[in-house]
Amino acid sequence: MIRFQRRARPRASWPAAAFVPVRLLCAGLVAFSPGVAGACSSHSAMPVTAYVGATLIDGTGAEAIAGGVMLVRDGRLECVGTADECPVPAGAERIDLTGSWVTPGLIDAHVHYAQTGWADGRPDGMDVTDRYRYDEVVAAQRRDVSRTYRSYLCAGVTATFDVGGFPWSWELRDDDTQVTIRAGGLRLPAPHVAAAGPLLTWVPARMSLPAEQVMIHFRSEQQARDAAHYIAANGSDALKVWFLTVPDRAGGAAAEPDGPSRQQVDAWVAAIAEQAAAAEPPLPLIVHATSLREAKVALRAGARVLVHSVQDTLVDEEFLALAREAGAIYTPTLGVGENWWAMARAAFFRETPAIDDPNGCVDPATRAKVLSTPEYHDRPYVARFTTEQVAARDAAIARRNEIMAENLRRVIQADIPVALGTDAGNPFTLHGVSVYAEMERMQRAGMTPPQVLLAATRNAARAMARAAEIGTLEAGKVADFIVLGADPLRDVAAFRSVQRVARAGVLVPVTALSYGR
Repeated sequence: MIRFQRRARPRASWPAAAFVPVRLLCAGLVAFSPGVAGACSSHSAMPVTAYVGATLIDGTGAEAIAGGVMLVRDGRLECVGTADECPVPAGAERIDLTGSWVTPGLIDAHVHYAQTGWADGRPDGMDVTDRYRYDEVVAAQRRDVSRTYRSYLCAGVTATFDVGGFPWSWELRDDDTQVTIRAGGLRLPAPHVAAAGPLLTWVPARMSLPAEQVMIHFRSEQQARDAAHYIAANGSDALKVWFLTVPDRAGGAAAEPDGPSRQQVDAWVAAIAEQAAAAEPPLPLIVHATSLREAKVALRAGARVLVHSVQDTLVDEEFLALAREAGAIYTPTLGVGENWWAMARAAFFRETPAIDDPNGCVDPATRAKVLSTPEYHDRPYVARFTTEQVAARDAAIARRNEIMAENLRRVIQADIPVALGTDAGNPFTLHGVSVYAEMERMQRAGMTPPQVLLAATRNAARAMARAAEIGTLEAGKVADFIVLGADPLRDVAAFRSVQRVARAGVLVPVTALSYGR
């Protein structure tokens, strides 16, 4: 049985130096100040757990270690290596993982906690507000966030980056929710959370609430700077711009007769970037830009993370050079657009959708809503299509998928870092379990399994600016890891075989987190 507890704790900022292995740090301190010996002895007295026998894949890109050893003390990795490099101390608890593979916990670097994974969390799409009021849906996502945490942990995801949410998403960074498994008396901490807070956009927001905004709308340079200042003043982990393409007026397709020009929006984005860089400390700039032109503008402005693929055309050498120069991370989110369309198709054809959930990690309420999708075939979002138009949209999405796959190949070949991100919370992009299909799409696009693994661990930790703490299995880092029943270096489908998940050194079977199927 599982229950949830919440209590507040202050958020700590850990410099890289804080992760020196404690046994080495203590040895140095005692040499200079014998008075610290008591504190170090107290730490040394803490119990050590030794995980032995598994094939260790540490997420750094190094060769896997057959029959590896991890020593964990007080929630952190004290030693990771071979049996010779990490001798098990006397009295340590030994947990034999022979026959399995261990990797760092997965990291989803693009999620939205305020969204549900179905239509009720996106009223700007298939409108179901007559049955599920949007304000109540968002309130439930905030109140029942433990449910979302559980889905992530069950799927092997131990860290998440909310790159666009209501102001309360910042509070999740301080959340000390504990998933308590009564049978073993264990408490599994919530996944790590980084949060960008409300996103900034020139497009009028359609998802805000009377007293809360998930999107801050700007229509002048000063408004753009003020919005960026607000994000920085709240101690955000990043600043995200929703940089949608401005229709080309020369082609007679302006969305708004009196709307801004492309050049105006470019200048506003540049002003936001300047404000973010001037913040103390500087605020990383994250940009949603799915067209090549806007992606280049974002990179010239200093974007640190592009949270979607370029989808309209193939990237060129100029784009690749700009990305390298900016030191940007590319998060392709290959599946989210197709998942939106899958919801519309299920409603249009009145077909019950399949839920890709191999370990029963999707909560029953969300599962029931997804399965109810065919009931909404009469919604304007769906009923506007004809059968011929559905076929045309299918073909258009297939072409877009080909462009995204080729662009990902070009990015990889250019040695630009790629991070795993799903855009979880969007319709049919379910929290937690969506990482499996996303990794498999990345592999089909041409990434090797080791490259996908790095994208889902080390690179994703870098995208959320937490690489000093998580993302690899190295001495001094938080002991977040997963135990698999198959080799992920051969095929990333192996992540579906996750058997156990450890968060801060607390190891539990996935079956203890599962809702069942």
